[in-house]
Amino acid sequence: MESHPSYSALAPILRKYPRAAGALFQAYNDVVFAQQWTDVEVIELEACGRAAIKGRKPKTEIDLHVVPCTLSETVSFAWLQDAFTLLENPAGIYLAITSEDASIVYYKISQGIVKPPV
Repeated sequence: MESHPSYSALAPILRKYPRAAGALFQAYNDVVFAQQWTDVEVIELEACGRAAIKGRKPKTEIDLHVVPCTLSETVSFAWLQDAFTLLENPAGIYLAITSEDASIVYYKISQGIVKPPV
């Protein structure tokens, strides 16, 4: 992990939150290298014991937020509320659920009741 190009940008957060380090590293590399997001930054979510990723999909101006976690973690309602609060209440966050086989599933989480698009 230390020899990867993204390690220097993530090292302080990875050391601070070792339980969430693998999920953050995997999700960060996915949005930066595979999805090619722009203006990517890492935001510490101290109350959640991890960091989030903020950035934009190519050719868009909308900031998106990704909160990585592993498949084996328990995600509580309080944990999600803390994430929304610390990210200054965005319209939605993407929960990036990572697994040991390097797959990632993104779930869009919104506050309140949101009607799905038709």
